[in-house]
Amino acid sequence: MRTSSRHTMSLVAISLLTLGLSQVAVAGEDLFGYVKGAEAMPKDAIELYQKVTLRNDKGQGTYRGINYETELEYGLTNKLAVSASAKFMSLDTNGLIINGYLPAEKKIDFKSSGAEVGLSYMFLSPAKDDIGLSMTASFDYDWIDVHSGQDKDTLSLDLGLQTQKYMLEGELIWVGNLGMESTYADRAPIANLPEDFEWSTDPEMELELKMGTGLSYRFAPNWFVSAEVLFETEFETEVGQERWSFFAGPSLHYGGADWWATLTWLPQLSGGGEQYEGQQDTSLHLIEKTEQEIRLKVAFNF
Repeated sequence: MRTSSRHTMSLVAISLLTLGLSQVAVAGEDLFGYVKGAEAMPKDAIELYQKVTLRNDKGQGTYRGINYETELEYGLTNKLAVSASAKFMSLDTNGLIINGYLPAEKKIDFKSSGAEVGLSYMFLSPAKDDIGLSMTASFDYDWIDVHSGQDKDTLSLDLGLQTQKYMLEGELIWVGNLGMESTYADRAPIANLPEDFEWSTDPEMELELKMGTGLSYRFAPNWFVSAEVLFETEFETEVGQERWSFFAGPSLHYGGADWWATLTWLPQLSGGGEQYEGQQDTSLHLIEKTEQEIRLKVAFNF
């Protein structure tokens, strides 16, 4: 009798734990702003994302870029999902010209800038296996340079691996990411540039490597606080390693039954590589990156 009771209680405990973990990872909620978890969307689930990223401050003058991405994701199976997104941007630069990168002051109120299609596949489930493992692949076409606002055709293939681990019965979540982005870029010519200003219109190949990790803690029902660290470095055709940067910052996440939201602040802690003449803080890379980014993600489940 006692053995049967203990067996029944064990089954109940396991069921409750599994239920709790499944509620933590509803339809691939993003607990972080930049690093991603490995949990897949359920079959036939649909999720609509709106992502807004503010990129602010290059150390001189005024630089404020806002990127918008509207994404629709669909679960083909319990392991495989596909997605498509449209991208938009606004930009305001003043008092900052960078040879080879920012040829002129630019103001864009709101403009379409690119499109992306992608897929994700989960090999191991964080809720059912000791550790979760998934991969992502996306193809991206941009026609506006997000840094300068100038015309630039960019084709990118982004590949990533994601791991995820539940701890403390799902209250603490760890994720780790590895990624590689291969890019073909072709700038449009610009008229009336100064003779000594460099603005290459030869097609370029770029290779970006990314590594990230994060911890998230559920401090109240449906509420998570997180911290993430991100490293990025890029290699280019002519210059070799063009840049590298470390970023780290906190996130606050709320997940409801039909929607969720994540707010992230990610400042650049250190960086190097290409720098512009007169750059005040030489411990950062401020040509293609900014001193800080703020990102808001909102998603609705169907």
